[in-house]
Amino acid sequence: MSCPQRWIMHMDMDAFFASIEQLDDPSLRGRAVVVGGDRRGVVSTCSYEARRYGVRSAMPIVEAKRRCPHAVYLRPRMRRYAEVSALVRETLTSFSPKVEMASVDEAYLDATGLERLFGPVEEMGRRLKAAVREATGGLTCSVGIAPVKFLAKIASERRKPDGLFLIEPERVSAFLAELPVSAVPGVGRRFSEELARLGVTRCGDVTRYGEEFWRRRYGKAGTSLWLRARGEDARDVVPWTPPKSESAEVTLDEDTRDKEVLRTWLLRHAERVGTSLRRQGLAGRTVTLKIKYADFRQMTRQVTLESRICSTEGIYETACAILEGLELGDRVRLVGLGVSGFEAGGPTQLSLMPERRSVTDERRRDRLNQAVDALRSRYGGDAVMRGRLFAQRDESGRAEAEEERAEARRLREKL
Repeated sequence: MSCPQRWIMHMDMDAFFASIEQLDDPSLRGRAVVVGGDRRGVVSTCSYEARRYGVRSAMPIVEAKRRCPHAVYLRPRMRRYAEVSALVRETLTSFSPKVEMASVDEAYLDATGLERLFGPVEEMGRRLKAAVREATGGLTCSVGIAPVKFLAKIASERRKPDGLFLIEPERVSAFLAELPVSAVPGVGRRFSEELARLGVTRCGDVTRYGEEFWRRRYGKAGTSLWLRARGEDARDVVPWTPPKSESAEVTLDEDTRDKEVLRTWLLRHAERVGTSLRRQGLAGRTVTLKIKYADFRQMTRQVTLESRICSTEGIYETACAILEGLELGDRVRLVGLGVSGFEAGGPTQLSLMPERRSVTDERRRDRLNQAVDALRSRYGGDAVMRGRLFAQRDESGRAEAEEERAEARRLREKL
């Protein structure tokens, strides 16, 4: 008996955040909507009406306002977006037991062998689109279908918005022959420019050279490019992947060299990161401090501790110790904090910094944080507030916006 044809679907919600805002507020429908943040932030998502003016994701808000001053600018509401994302995920799992949420607004499904349940794979795609629209109250999505993962993702872009595109196995070679290499996931601008100097602009050009040529010249990236140019992608749909890190960052209203200001934001970050880690039952050994200067130079420093932590205090103290060891060469524009190293095993890199906490201290802090988490879960995030942050109570709206932005970045990152 022959194996069934492998089919992978990629579902991508159309202008997800902006579409939810238009769904919740009918007065926004048909208007240019940009979801992003304040004047120092970037665009998270924008409606198709705004895209006509050249606005796009990751564009600075100031540039978006220059291009589309009449748009409606809104701060992200990540709790609402996560709520709708959960509805989408639940809908997708009614079609396939193998669903991989690549981010808050896109997912892969393994549709192999499901023809008996839903008919031809293209019909399954249409039924899936209709089900998502019904479950979300009217939101649209685009679906790409192909024998392998990366082609399914490319296909979903071909008919946006509210489209469906199928790449059948017998059409893969012809499709790839004309596909620009810049469309292949993982091929960025610099790589594209380097390939162009070799006369390689389409995937068909890649196959003029053998695998060994690409491996010698670009290592793993070259091998990956060669395989994808041939339509090969062995990756499976993975329903869940453990998180590798948890982080938060903020772009400051004003650039500063004041370490006291930076420490206050580190405490706020430690609160958010620690709370999220405890909610997921995670603890990490590596704490990373991220600094971006006014001229956009960026630096990161990290330490790896002997034991894993998830307490707000432990994360904060470690980050502050890193900050104290820095000579700030310029005014700081952005400060971020991350925790990683969740693995149960593996080697331990000893920190050059002295450990400041005993096991007893950390356990006491864990109990305190669990009590605070429980109170906030029951009575709201402002039910308990640390004294240092209470002084910034007037900035609560600003802080909430930054935390929403950090959550947006985390949810949109591929696992």
